Amino acid sequence: MLKKSPWVIHYDASSCNGCDIEVLACLMPTFDVERLGIVNAGNPKHADIFLVTGSVNEANKKIIQNIYNQMPDPKVVVAVGICACTGGIFAECYNVAGGIDKILPVDVYVAGCAARPEAIIEGVAKGLAVLEEKKKKLDSMAKGLEELTVVRAELADAPEILEVQKLAYQSEAEIYNDYSLSPLRQTLEELQADFQKQIFFKAVMNNTIVGSVRVHMDGTSCYIGRITVSPVYQNMGIGKKLLKEVESSFDAALRYELFTSHKSKRNIFLLEHLGYSWFKREKVSETRERIYFEKKNKKG
Repeated sequence: MLKKSPWVIHYDASSCNGCDIEVLACLMPTFDVERLGIVNAGNPKHADIFLVTGSVNEANKKIIQNIYNQMPDPKVVVAVGICACTGGIFAECYNVAGGIDKILPVDVYVAGCAARPEAIIEGVAKGLAVLEEKKKKLDSMAKGLEELTVVRAELADAPEILEVQKLAYQSEAEIYNDYSLSPLRQTLEELQADFQKQIFFKAVMNNTIVGSVRVHMDGTSCYIGRITVSPVYQNMGIGKKLLKEVESSFDAALRYELFTSHKSKRNIFLLEHLGYSWFKREKVSETRERIYFEKKNKKG
């Protein structure tokens, strides 16, 4: 169970180090939080709780968001110290945006300047209760997969679709050790511009977007791009449902075409399982190739 052994990742967002020292004190023999099963993790992909000290500014904003996005769901954010809670005495500085809740959903606030070890441990304990509730909700959503709906997306969905896209492509970036992939670098403005040229479908579960795909027609061919599914909901058939919706909505097309990277075994298996066959390979970098797949429409 998560509450028996939560893993915590700590990030110093330009604090004065007062709160950081108190976080370290929690690991020392006097408090020794490890005896409670709380482990300080160095990798966000292994962490359950994000402990942040210091305020948000332009230099660290993307770093904080990147750490958060790499953490698996469910996850909890604990803001430690008055700077992380509100920006503190630096809130009015020209380069300070404020507390962590300016860019992330904060679950627990631990006040203090500096926050005491006892307060930090209590904040983590409160975070565990939130973590368990989030886990129960995710389990419930997974079991209720029949509640998933695939519908056409609107421009207002762009921010949520972009978030899912960047989460989904983290694993592919890891495969190639290449974090310059265009889906990870795409801005919200660029994605919103894509809505003018392409049709987007979204997979929605409990009012949350968990996957998406984009489509456009060129002559008699239907081109499918970026089938993305949030890592939490992968291997549940959502990608298959998105593809089926595209084929159903564009059943007048004579053929469907899309591509995937040559090491994306899960994508290749899915496409072959759904009747797609590859017809072209294209080298896009020293380490990465694209495999193009197509499927003839028997109705067409």
